[in-house]
Amino acid sequence: MTTRPTVPPPIVVAVDGCRASIRADDPVFSRGDGVFETALVRDGVVVLFDEHLTRLAGSAALAGLPCPDAVRWRTAVSAGIGQWPGGEAVLRLVLGRGSDAAVAFVMVSAVPARAAAARRDGVAAVTLVRPPWPLAAAKSLSYAANVAALRHAELAGAGDAVFVDATGAVLEGPRSAVVLAVAGSAGEPVLVTPDASSILPSTTQRALFAAAATRGIDCVYRRVTVHDLIAAQGVWLLSAITLAARVHTLDGRALARSPFETLIAELIDGQI
Repeated sequence: MTTRPTVPPPIVVAVDGCRASIRADDPVFSRGDGVFETALVRDGVVVLFDEHLTRLAGSAALAGLPCPDAVRWRTAVSAGIGQWPGGEAVLRLVLGRGSDAAVAFVMVSAVPARAAAARRDGVAAVTLVRPPWPLAAAKSLSYAANVAALRHAELAGAGDAVFVDATGAVLEGPRSAVVLAVAGSAGEPVLVTPDASSILPSTTQRALFAAAATRGIDCVYRRVTVHDLIAAQGVWLLSAITLAARVHTLDGRALARSPFETLIAELIDGQI
C-alpha cells in the first residue's frame, strides 16, 4: 500500500499589533478588502523578499490600507519560517481591513503539487478577455475574477489562463506574468513582456529581466497580442512559486518548443 507523504500544516503568525484571526464582520472577509503577497522560501530564505515587501506597501496604498512597517513584517516572517520543518515553502503576507483593527499575518505552508508539475511539464492555457479593473496594479484579496478564470480554464481542459483586454492586447495570467522570447536580427534571444498599465508589477519577471540584462540580452516592454504569443519562440507564465511554466498549448493550439528553454531556466535559477 502506497502512503502519501505527510504535508506539514500551515504556520500562522500575527504581525505585531495586528490580528491574525478574521471575524465574520471584517471587511477583509465579507468584501475581500485586503491585499497580499506570495513568495517562495528556499533553505530558510525568502526569495526576493524586499521586492515583495515593496509591492505589498504599494498595494496597500492603492487599497487605502495602513500597512505595518517592514520591521514588523520581518519579525513575523522570521518567527514563521523558524517553525517550518525545512525544504521549500510558500510564504503569504496578508493585510486586510478589520472592523476594529488591522488584520495582518504571515502564513508558511507547503508548495502545492501543481506548482512543481507546471515547472516540470509546462501548462496549457486559454485566453480570456478581462474588463477594466481599478485595482489591477494591486495584489488584491478580491480574487473572485481570477478564480473564475482558472475554473473556466480547467473546464476547457487547460491549466491556466492568459488575460487580454478589449483591444486584443495581452495582459497577464490570473496568478502570473507573461514573458515571451523572440529571435533578434542575428538569432539572439530577445525577451518581451506586455507593457499595459493594468498589470500587476511582477517580482519574478523583473528579476528575470535583471538577470538577462547582465548577460547582454535585450529585454523589451511593449504591446503584445495573442498572435505574438503564437509566433514567439517560447512563452512562459512567471510567478513567485511556480517560477517559470512554459506554455505548450494555447487555446488548443500546440506551441513549438523553445530553443531558449535552458536559458530561461538558468536565468531564473540565477535569481533564486
